[in-house]
Amino acid sequence: MPPVFSHGDLRLYLLQLLDEEPRHGYDIMQALSDRTGGTYTPSAGTIYPRLAKLEEEGLVTKTVDGRKTIYAITDAGRAEVRERAEDLVGIEAGLADSVRLIADGVRASVKEAMRSLNADLAAASRTARETTPQDERQPDDRVRSRIELQRADRAITEFRARVRTDLRTYVAKGGALDAAVVDQLQSALDEASRTVTAALHR
Repeated sequence: MPPVFSHGDLRLYLLQLLDEEPRHGYDIMQALSDRTGGTYTPSAGTIYPRLAKLEEEGLVTKTVDGRKTIYAITDAGRAEVRERAEDLVGIEAGLADSVRLIADGVRASVKEAMRSLNADLAAASRTARETTPQDERQPDDRVRSRIELQRADRAITEFRARVRTDLRTYVAKGGALDAAVVDQLQSALDEASRTVTAALHR
């Protein structure tokens, strides 16, 4: 995967984040992770030297609040953000591309999980038929089915919560959620549903 930020783009994006509100270092790193859908999680060794450079240039100031250092943009920093508004539009488009890559990854993961589930269901069914006497199968099968149904319910609930949180966080932080991303997610979920239905009716 190509770098999320091209040369110099991270510097400008940091200014934009601080133009929205003052932030401490961890908040900045978390915001970058949220807005790239988790594709880019910078280290402190990446962020703090850039903040220090922005401070040297008079574009950022810092104040200590207890154990936290709060960074805020200066008037000069705001002026640069305004002057490079078109560049920021391009950066935001790149972040949207990163989210689309996430959707592609989710789709591929769902496909792989469904293939694995399908194979496991088939293998478990064969093993049960081969090793369990006919008169003993029905009660044990019902118990196993209830256990597996509970596992499936948990997996679906956890997946829904995780994806919903990621999407809501991305939009809340100002990210542009493209319709194509939602379409891809819907397609992946539809395919997963068809795979499970096909496995159940074998």
